[in-house]
Amino acid sequence: MNDTRNIIESLIFVSKEPLSMERLISLLPEIEPAIIRKELLGLIDEYEQKQGGFHLVQVAGGFQFRTRADYKTWIRRLNQASPLRLSRAALETLTIVAYKQPVIRSDIEHIRGVDSGGVIRSLLDLKLIRVLGRKDIPGRPLIYSTTRFFLEIFGLSDIKDLPTLKEMESLEKKQALQKDPAPAHDEKNLT
Repeated sequence: MNDTRNIIESLIFVSKEPLSMERLISLLPEIEPAIIRKELLGLIDEYEQKQGGFHLVQVAGGFQFRTRADYKTWIRRLNQASPLRLSRAALETLTIVAYKQPVIRSDIEHIRGVDSGGVIRSLLDLKLIRVLGRKDIPGRPLIYSTTRFFLEIFGLSDIKDLPTLKEMESLEKKQALQKDPAPAHDEKNLT
């Protein structure tokens, strides 16, 4: 097949979710997996060299076309849909699930110090977290983890791509310095 790259491009373009390498291989059994990988890498490189309005990225365990961040101002004008907004409680709970997964509700509530049932339900409704099963302890509580949709929303290829605690502390320090630079000392007032 001499138009393998075009076929792969078409499949990724029409897919509603990131298309994994495994899924591409299963959709194209007549093409050697090594050729699919080679053409996919060529396609990614082609879009990077072009530097157009969108590019091909690896996200949520698959590949997806995404608009370049440089053009978000104009894209927002077109798409007036409001972005996903999470309350502080939802963001705290989502962070705990993301970093501690698999996790049960009592562990989340122990860390947060408050009842989290309503927040967990809203995160389940938003499809940012999911139920993995039940823990084999008394009461058999539900076990939660993040979803592929979570990875898509946050632009992560894998949960391992989350920033570490040290990276987050470093970012917080940088942001604090940008917001409130240290005031200059007046030598006359030091005495």
